[in-house]
Amino acid sequence: MNSKPTVLNIDSVTKDFGGLRAVDDVSFKIRQGEIVGLIGPNGAGKTTLFNIISGYYPPTKGKIVFKGNNISGLSPFKLAKLGIGRTFQIVKPFAGLTVLENVMVASLLRYPKKKEAEEHSWKILEFTGLADRAYMQAAGLTLAGRKRLEISKALALEPSLLLLDEVVAGLNPAEAAKTVELIFKLKEDEGITILIVEHIMRVIMSISDRIVVLNYGRKIAEGKPEAIAQDPIVIQAYLGEED
Repeated sequence: MNSKPTVLNIDSVTKDFGGLRAVDDVSFKIRQGEIVGLIGPNGAGKTTLFNIISGYYPPTKGKIVFKGNNISGLSPFKLAKLGIGRTFQIVKPFAGLTVLENVMVASLLRYPKKKEAEEHSWKILEFTGLADRAYMQAAGLTLAGRKRLEISKALALEPSLLLLDEVVAGLNPAEAAKTVELIFKLKEDEGITILIVEHIMRVIMSISDRIVVLNYGRKIAEGKPEAIAQDPIVIQAYLGEED
């Protein structure tokens, strides 16, 4: 039995956009130090749920509880201050700034003095493997570099909960392996709790302690990766039903 405290409690969360129900009565918990994978076919509601957790949308019903506090509807800035960081599926660094300056923008949340923010940013870049590109314009990074910068900016907020949105998608096998290694380091070395959305099944199956599956906005399964991989309901959701 897992005795670690609950970091995040998604409690009967529903999100409506007019007549469209994008997330429908979803509940699950994430305990401290876990990596939980969030999967589902395109349009399943994964990004909408991410946006609710990180403060971009308020839930229509239900609530989000972070470390015992109801955070439903709080702004992304307030959530960042509380310790929730996230990456975005479409990476958009500040193209006119250097890699170091991009991370410093995020570091200023915790370190308002420029010198301290810079020192903190260097530590982050060394950890994520971008220190050798610190003075490079962010616009010149490869996709793998931009995704690593996205993680670096989120880490600069010093989160205790990190939401990773498709940080492996689009990378070649070598780059994907390095990113998976970095995610394990975040858990093992930094003790960060992680919720990750990823379409590459071999990645999500290899790194997740548990997996939550959404389909048409509803949770259809939750469990260990090996059980999820063999769940007929999950398989049907991904492969469709024959006529």
